[in-house]
Amino acid sequence: MSQSPVTSLAPDPKRWRALVFIALAQLMVVLDATIVNIALPSAQEDLGISEGNKQWVITAYALAFGGLLLFGGRIADLWGRKRTFVTGLIGFAAASALGGAAGNEAMMLGARALQGVFGALLAPAALSLLAVMFTEAKERAKAFGIYGAIAGGGGAVGLILGGFLTEYLNWRWTFFVNIPFAIIAAAGAYFVIREPSEGRNRSPLDIPGVVLSTLGLVALVYGFTRAESDGWSDAVTVTMFIASAVLLAAFVVTEAKVKSPLLPLRVLTERNRGGVYLSLGLAIIAMFGLFLFLTYYLQIVKGYSPVKTGFAFLPMIFGMIVGSTQIGTRLMTRVAPRLLMAPGFLLAAVGMLLLTQLEIDTSYAGLILPAQLMLGLGMGTAFMPAMSLATHGVEPRDAGVASAMVNTSQQVGGAIGTALLNTIAASATTAYITDHAASATTPAAQKLLAAQSMVEGYTAAIWWAVGILVVASAIAAVLVNTGADSGTPVASGDGEGVEDALKIPVVAH
Repeated sequence: MSQSPVTSLAPDPKRWRALVFIALAQLMVVLDATIVNIALPSAQEDLGISEGNKQWVITAYALAFGGLLLFGGRIADLWGRKRTFVTGLIGFAAASALGGAAGNEAMMLGARALQGVFGALLAPAALSLLAVMFTEAKERAKAFGIYGAIAGGGGAVGLILGGFLTEYLNWRWTFFVNIPFAIIAAAGAYFVIREPSEGRNRSPLDIPGVVLSTLGLVALVYGFTRAESDGWSDAVTVTMFIASAVLLAAFVVTEAKVKSPLLPLRVLTERNRGGVYLSLGLAIIAMFGLFLFLTYYLQIVKGYSPVKTGFAFLPMIFGMIVGSTQIGTRLMTRVAPRLLMAPGFLLAAVGMLLLTQLEIDTSYAGLILPAQLMLGLGMGTAFMPAMSLATHGVEPRDAGVASAMVNTSQQVGGAIGTALLNTIAASATTAYITDHAASATTPAAQKLLAAQSMVEGYTAAIWWAVGILVVASAIAAVLVNTGADSGTPVASGDGEGVEDALKIPVVAH
């Protein structure tokens, strides 16, 4: 499909104001991923949610969000990104109000699933709006720097906010807090955002693709979630993985054959975007493991309150903001993206490596703080070009679904990270207790053994996270080659030369 040039159009004068509302919406979605974790024990007690069902407060959201992301991205391309963005915000606010007002388990789980549905509309629309509104290299770098810092650091901010709200108000406010975010972002977007009209994809919706991708991703996310609670050899877990493989394989075959695919394979097969989706998904596996284990370590082993735990993550947030806005943004238009992504992931791996030295009496200032700074700097530096490259060189009609792939890789990475690393930690903890139980004969010794076994489990899992980050770095170095041919546009399947039409230059010169 030929693209009409838009180079004669002046940049939207309200684009920077639009960025504020897009960033606010992204912050709300990322916050929600961690803020509810802090509030979960209180909500479970209040609503009488059983121990076996408590994971569904997290899982209901993850299944709806992860399963519907590609569909949400395609709706944004078809229906218009601004309209999809505003609809997603209003729906997310309504679902959050329902969750905050929940009087029983069913109402809570329904609200979480609805949050996931509207989040799947909102997240890809937000990123694709940035892709089509910021087309000049330096401005694009700044915009994606801000977005990358929020995407990377928002989870840690959620821990702080969740701690404050749970400790000083009550768990319901971890839901209600989304409402002002959503209303401000929706009102601002409605009046400020002006989406380029030529970027729509009005092809008929690929219904078989929607069904196969949604069921395949739901089966995959549920398989990993169930593996965490019931084990990797559980019959349902294994069935979910097999079903996911069959459904996703059928989805790929379908997309190669249908006239108007949900996910055009040209979005995936371009090596730079493929490298970004893969390396970003792996990095998120490692990051989710860190948030999980460091939160447990600080609260259970060190005895920190929820608020103090949240503040303990501030060095990582600071590092991410500096890495994304000061290092990534300043260098993105000067060096090849892989020279930011690969070293960024490696620096994060070194920070993670420090955390393998955790002990019961480890000094926060001496080890945890510098480790978090390195993790934040590395991730911020890598996330920024990754977010930009994920939609770089795509045709305008594919921007929504390309953005959805970034969110899908993060969501699936998060589900895999939580299940995989938690299982590794639990196995190492059990093994340590078995080996040392005979020597723990007094209550004090048994208490010490319990704490030591937890730390052993965390460090065992963190070693895996180090390896995963090293692999992410290697993938970025090998697959991401944009900028190697100074100024050569990235081909996009049947959309060659689309950078000229979009004024999206290659990010390295």
